[in-house]
Amino acid sequence: MRAELEAATGLRLRASPAALASGGGFASCQRWESDAGPVFVKVAPVARAAMLESEAQALRELAAAEAVRVPAVLGTGATGTQAFLALEWIDFVAATSRTESLLGEQLARLHRTTADKFGWHRHNTIGATPQHNDWTADWCEFFARHRLGFQLDLAAHGGHGGRWLERGRELCARLDAFFDGYRPRPSLLHGDLWGGNWAADASGAPVLFDPATYYGDREADLAMTQLFGGFGGRFYAAYEAAWPLDPGAATRRHLYNLYHVINHLNLFGGGYRGQAEAMIERLLAATR
Repeated sequence: MRAELEAATGLRLRASPAALASGGGFASCQRWESDAGPVFVKVAPVARAAMLESEAQALRELAAAEAVRVPAVLGTGATGTQAFLALEWIDFVAATSRTESLLGEQLARLHRTTADKFGWHRHNTIGATPQHNDWTADWCEFFARHRLGFQLDLAAHGGHGGRWLERGRELCARLDAFFDGYRPRPSLLHGDLWGGNWAADASGAPVLFDPATYYGDREADLAMTQLFGGFGGRFYAAYEAAWPLDPGAATRRHLYNLYHVINHLNLFGGGYRGQAEAMIERLLAATR
């Protein structure tokens, strides 16, 4: 591993790393000391090499937007049994209200980076779940096929059957009802923007990491910030000041978060099925 890391990063490393916490549920994290300072390394079984490569590409794409800080990619590679992603080491401090305001402003700036269609140039993952990103001109088609529809199919194959799946597919067929008078742009998204995927660097500036990037409706990023918490009022006020949301965003938030709830059902089971069922029924009621 040391030799491959040195070849990929161009750095001289010490003999062995210090173990850190897990990374995204499918990888372990390490701190390697180098002649240029510490390096953050995410390690996974070699079968998951594509996941780490797509993460590296996502970080590079987010960095190219020059909107919000992300860890610099130092290199990727693999040994016979393990794949790795080497990143810039960033020391984090407690976020302040100023950090939250900056994050809101900078996220709005990130979302102004747009594409001609929805999707991305490669597939990636949301957590450990495959995420398909075929370029698609129509947002409703993209979201019905590659987001909700794909997760519903995974749920069916995983044994989570029942009438709720039929109701979920009915919802996919009615998505146009949520977009009357609203046409989203294909904005560059972080894609997995919950409270555990951002922090403040030593200067107090926000940092985003662990992306599941694609070009989609910017409301999808904002929606996920409200699913698990971790974002304060100054964040939302700053975002709205920079780029106000459409009034229908409050309803579409539940539509976008349904994707993540069904993904959690597919990954972890448990009570997420009941939550998904209730969300589907509320959303269907809103289409009448």
